Amino acid sequence: MRIAIVNDLLLAVEALRRVVSSAPGYRVCWIARDGAEAVRKCLADRPDLILMDIVMPVMDGAEATKRIMAECPTTILVVTSTLGGNFANVFEAMICGAVDAVKTPELGKNGNVDGGKPLLAKINAVERMKEMLERSATLMSGVLRHDETAAKSDSSTVPIVAIGASTGGPNAVVDVVSRIPQDLNVAIVIAQHITVDFAPGLASWLSEMCRRVVRLAKTNDIPHAGDVLLAGTNDHLAISTGGVLHYTPDPLETPFRPSVDVLFGSLAAHWRSPGVGVVLTGMGRDGAKGLLTLQEKGWHTIAQDEKTCVVYGMPQAAAENGAAKQILPLHDIGDAIVRAVHKLSLL
Repeated sequence: MRIAIVNDLLLAVEALRRVVSSAPGYRVCWIARDGAEAVRKCLADRPDLILMDIVMPVMDGAEATKRIMAECPTTILVVTSTLGGNFANVFEAMICGAVDAVKTPELGKNGNVDGGKPLLAKINAVERMKEMLERSATLMSGVLRHDETAAKSDSSTVPIVAIGASTGGPNAVVDVVSRIPQDLNVAIVIAQHITVDFAPGLASWLSEMCRRVVRLAKTNDIPHAGDVLLAGTNDHLAISTGGVLHYTPDPLETPFRPSVDVLFGSLAAHWRSPGVGVVLTGMGRDGAKGLLTLQEKGWHTIAQDEKTCVVYGMPQAAAENGAAKQILPLHDIGDAIVRAVHKLSLL
């Protein structure tokens, strides 16, 4: 895999270069010191992956991501050490098309690199995702293991709006959640592909943008009306018998974490009251199989349309397998959810 590094700090560049070079099959194809240089180099030589810093001179990482995705779409992973006070810029880059974010590894005084494993794990996940897309494989085949009796458990009857998103997802989630009245008798549960380090910041950012409380889901939480819960670890968020949330590392093989398919599949198995399942913008196929399972259990299912997606991957997969009852532009999804909830409440 040919990987480009965009960072203005020499120590950060060296740490990234060492991490990339340490893994077989990975090599650095070019280095840019600011976002503007990155745009120029990407146009001349498009890599398989760009490791994009956020805070840089001339042009920051968010603007560079926006321009690259518009002029020569490329897989971009945000790599930044400035977490505190910089979440908005990270999420802006993700809105523009970055697939995820991870902390920058550090080069220690002894010459060793600290924090390289999480970065390598993300790079490996991107590589596996690309391979899966090239093979047009069904990502989560065999993952949704549940028995039919599970749906008869004593879980809550409050409808759930289950939302799955990836690339470009934060902004799409804001649009959808902001259009759902806070007094609507639903709980909202969100699986957004994001590294655990950035999950608390995403919850805070969503709260600010949506003007309602969005918090990280905790083990043993039971969703109640008015809750907006965000998956908040590198494990998968799922619901078990009795409507209790928990995290699970399985399936280990999926590069998408937290998995939308796992959340949707568990809801189909264990949440008694049908709700609404939504797949928003994102790269890959995660969520398509789970959305189909929800539809088969009587849930109303929606996928975002191609025109309003940053990346038309996950919603396209849901459309192709017949999982989505409605395929809608982003600005219509919130109102469609409200109508579906009212209709389900009359059944």
